Amino acid sequence: MSFAGDVHFMDRVGARLAADPATVFGPAAAVLSNADLTMVNLETAITTRGSAAPKEFTFRAPPSAFTALRAAGIDIATMANNHGADYGEVGLEDTLAAINSSHFPVVGIGKDATAAYAPYTTTVRGVRIAVFAASQVQDETLANYTAGSGKPGIASAYSSRLIDAVKAAKAAGYVVVVYLHWGIEYTSCPDGAQKDLAAALDKAGATAVIGTHVHELQGAGWKSDGTYVAYGLGNYLWWKSFGNVQDDNGVLTLTFRNGKVTKSAFSPSHLNDQGVPVPATGAQASRILDQFNNDRPCTGLAASAPK
Repeated sequence: MSFAGDVHFMDRVGARLAADPATVFGPAAAVLSNADLTMVNLETAITTRGSAAPKEFTFRAPPSAFTALRAAGIDIATMANNHGADYGEVGLEDTLAAINSSHFPVVGIGKDATAAYAPYTTTVRGVRIAVFAASQVQDETLANYTAGSGKPGIASAYSSRLIDAVKAAKAAGYVVVVYLHWGIEYTSCPDGAQKDLAAALDKAGATAVIGTHVHELQGAGWKSDGTYVAYGLGNYLWWKSFGNVQDDNGVLTLTFRNGKVTKSAFSPSHLNDQGVPVPATGAQASRILDQFNNDRPCTGLAASAPK
């Protein structure tokens, strides 16, 4: 199963979407399509209507965004993030309608809490997999658009529903993956809240915990009992370049066997001037891979699976 970070379709990548949804991801598609399942964080409302939320950055895209994801080899997306409801109730209504009509698997958002906290489930090579998503970012979206009884919105990582759902899926025999929006922006080390939630999900039965939001790569590796955690995968398909580590990203591929992650591989990439994460080579690849590995010491995670 492969994972990449934050994706949206504003400005330069929006122009690519308008030109041809099938080729938005360019050379990145070859890496994304290699795994049995590939997942990203879709950090945008899917609407052309509504009023922008009162925040510095608001993101939206037309329903063709799902065409672009599918064409790139992406199989599932989370929208449990701080931009999934950027265009208010009208935008949220449009987003849910677009998800429904596209038949593209999206987790972490829904017409009510039952839908938002529900996993995407599938069977791959005889392995039953359940994928959940939630946001731990305390902002306008979580404050106003956390899903509830009869209320549409996103899944909150602060709700007991998340832990309870992971426990139930584990008890039902699923390999459980949780993709989270969390952390402090522009930091390469996880904070205490991230570590506490990773530990709680580990205890509840998660096999892998994946995260994004901070706009940088954060450390990844194995906990002592074998649960794999990747704290931050950075910007992936992005509207703007910064000339620093915010432009570094990559695709994390995990191999699962007997209910555990037995192998991890990180394929580094870097944003080009069109916002496309182009697979890195040579010295650039070595630099980004070193960055990814050098972030591990502050996580308390191991570089290899426990024996």
